[in-house]
Amino acid sequence: MKVGVIGAGGVARFHFQGYQAAGAEVVAVADAHEPTLKRAQAEWNVPRGYADFTDLCNDPEVEAVSICLPNALHHPATVAAARAGKHVLCEKPISLSLDLAEDMIRVCAEAGVVLQTGHHLRSNPFAEHARKMIQAGDLGRLTFIRLRQAHDWGGQPPRASFGTVASAGGGTLLDNGSHMMDLSRYFGGDVASVYAQMATLAYDVEVEDTSLVQLKFASGALGSVENAWTATGWEEGFWIYGTCGALEYTNRTGTPEMRFVHRTSPGTDWNTQDVTTFRFAGLEPHARGVVEFLEAVRGERPVICSGQDGLEAVRLIVASYQSAREGRSVALSELSTQPQA
Repeated sequence: MKVGVIGAGGVARFHFQGYQAAGAEVVAVADAHEPTLKRAQAEWNVPRGYADFTDLCNDPEVEAVSICLPNALHHPATVAAARAGKHVLCEKPISLSLDLAEDMIRVCAEAGVVLQTGHHLRSNPFAEHARKMIQAGDLGRLTFIRLRQAHDWGGQPPRASFGTVASAGGGTLLDNGSHMMDLSRYFGGDVASVYAQMATLAYDVEVEDTSLVQLKFASGALGSVENAWTATGWEEGFWIYGTCGALEYTNRTGTPEMRFVHRTSPGTDWNTQDVTTFRFAGLEPHARGVVEFLEAVRGERPVICSGQDGLEAVRLIVASYQSAREGRSVALSELSTQPQA
């Protein structure tokens, strides 16, 4: 399959790696910044480069595209690609509003093309295994889900495109929290309401650098999503608790690990549990998601994270920003289409 990559910034590297692993041929790349465009062409041996993504979308040789642009450009690029008959893998968040996400889904459906949202943590083998254990009933009834992703931009200030409302739409909740919001539904099902608090504590930016969102699931389970640009280094994890056991996943040093903590027999010693440790190797989750996208395009599997899944993550984010502004719990049922997050 012949593909194009729209946007040649940092995250695009994983898309190039994924297409390489899948045996696809990247025949075109687009980026408005000429040095970035030329670097990507040289590094990945891409024959055609475009300054305007619409020119790439109209390239007759391109069958599918990855959209790795700033958040505010996800909608116009997806619409242009779909109307040109290209299958679309759009980075998260799918858009900055529910109405734009709905439009993207509609246009792709009318064009008969695949739309996958780039919530790559669904392609993390730890998350995939955790979901299988939940569905198999190994944890019993879920009671609490905690999700956390935080970093410090490598000790540097946030990149300019991430620090403004016009370009990014929001801060750490959109940057990191969009993944965690998607995983909350992936593990726990529909969310009924959210209560959020946010702050800007460490950086001179227009958006939040610290965020805490409390979740109430439709099942009755509770949860939390914690995100920050104020951590030291990089950290990611989820903790899923049920009536029969708990899963604990952490990734701080680049050596991720997940433990299943449970009891095989009752007892009075609180410190005695049975522990099973999981470690998985393989393709980096971003790149694995690209491979899965092409499998979906070929009809070999369902889309791992659909446009609708992307929209539901945006719904949670929009509700969280509304909650933080208004200082109250917001029910997801209050939202249909809403303005920008």
